Amino acid sequence: MIQRKKGFTLIEILIVIAVLAILVILLLPNIFMAIQKTKQKETMGSIVSVATACAHYVTDTGYAPLAGTQSGAVEANGEFVKTLAPVYIKSFPIADEWGHTLLVYTGTAVSSVYDIPEDDIGDDDFLIISLGRDGLDGGTVTFSYDPNDTFAGLYNMDEMADFMNDLINLNGSWIHAPISYIKR
Repeated sequence: MIQRKKGFTLIEILIVIAVLAILVILLLPNIFMAIQKTKQKETMGSIVSVATACAHYVTDTGYAPLAGTQSGAVEANGEFVKTLAPVYIKSFPIADEWGHTLLVYTGTAVSSVYDIPEDDIGDDDFLIISLGRDGLDGGTVTFSYDPNDTFAGLYNMDEMADFMNDLINLNGSWIHAPISYIKR
């Protein structure tokens, strides 16, 4: 009687490897999309935290932190952060989840970006921006502020390139963000 060794044949191992490779190829785009969605949601949460801190500051003082002088990238030890932390926000997020510095404009400096009309801006206004995954101004959706249509800047998340779009919050309201995350 011939005794056979137990184990897998080379063909069986190759079939298993081929099936696993096909599964990885099919699942990889979904995994990357899920990672980017998580980063986007975390960034939006950070922006909301900063916007809430600014709104509380406005409630207490009547004007935005450093009204008219905060214009651009937030600095870790800058006056804007020192004004809000730790009284209005415990831990100030300097960068978005992609590692790019948040941009903040306060007071009249708000009208210097996104075609926001100067007539609509006062010392109590603030704008908080993440430049998205690529860290560049713009993205796949062209944005220009329209005060008459608050939903004009909302966009659908259809593909990976949509993570390049900026996330923009004006006075605590999203004026440019994924529509699927905004509660109406």
